[in-house]
Amino acid sequence: MLSERRLEVLRAIVQDYVGTEEPVGSKALTERHKLGVSPATVRNDMAVLEEEGFIAQPHTSAGRIPTDKGYRLFVDKLAGVKPLSSPERRAIQNFLDGAVDLDDVVGRTVRLLAQLTRQVAVVQYPSLTRSTVRHVELLSLAPARLMLVLITDTGRVEQRMIDCPAPFGDTSLADLRARLNSRVVGRRFADVPQLVQDLPDSFEAEDRGTVSTVLSTLLETLVEETEERLVIGGTANLTRFGHDFPLTIRPVLEALEEHVVLLKLLGEAKESGGMGMTVRIGHENAHEGLNSTSVVAVGYGSGDEAVAKLGVVGPTRMDYPGTMGAVRAVARYVGQILAES
Repeated sequence: MLSERRLEVLRAIVQDYVGTEEPVGSKALTERHKLGVSPATVRNDMAVLEEEGFIAQPHTSAGRIPTDKGYRLFVDKLAGVKPLSSPERRAIQNFLDGAVDLDDVVGRTVRLLAQLTRQVAVVQYPSLTRSTVRHVELLSLAPARLMLVLITDTGRVEQRMIDCPAPFGDTSLADLRARLNSRVVGRRFADVPQLVQDLPDSFEAEDRGTVSTVLSTLLETLVEETEERLVIGGTANLTRFGHDFPLTIRPVLEALEEHVVLLKLLGEAKESGGMGMTVRIGHENAHEGLNSTSVVAVGYGSGDEAVAKLGVVGPTRMDYPGTMGAVRAVARYVGQILAES
């Protein structure tokens, strides 16, 4: 274990390197930070940090820079999440409050995250499988043709046309709508099949065929493997960090174009539990193209459970406390909007 003082030295190196983009020397550290020890002691601490792989000396420079391992320790041990200022929080609220529907919420969230963090923002659409039913609407289009509208707690709307085996009267339709909603509203998709299986038996014989058709359409809608969608924004921000990427930025851009790669990244973040924040640094990212980047991701949702993930991708030399604070704050506001919508 590193001593408290060496952790302080590491923290100072990370902060200075993130702020100045220049390798950090012991003299600059003692001048800029109140470390309470002599430059010789700081040099000695830096030698130990280097030996243990937390910092490294780039080419012939006298200074040192943090390694992936150094950033990891900084994030795990040292970085409190930096709270956003009141104006920043108000700006988030004002920007997201104007959203008119789910697509607009996701689009605004991506732009906002990219602006706040000056990184690449990635937002996943709420997954149907982790949603609950808010309302089922049934509309008559013709005597034997209905439209089913499924609305989820995350604001997602799915519509299906249904051709009925026989004409279905308005009274029967109102009855089915009421009974269906009383059983499924607020329930998770996975529970719905069980909750509606005996519903046809409670209708008159001539209506049972139509009720069964409506139910099978509803169940198909619930289990349909809608392709996991995500939106990405702020890719141009990466050009500001050209020198942070060894050789070329191209592998990073290619990886970002592969939505499967990004979904996997967010999925890995999800494995580590619900709404929790995940930070993957450098070589912790399985995809080779992202070995020079860090990913900060967090779940968002309308309750305690995440329905999807959002986050940012940027160079490993990033302001972790600030980025983590922004990502968390935006996720909270999106969750509130979903809860209220």
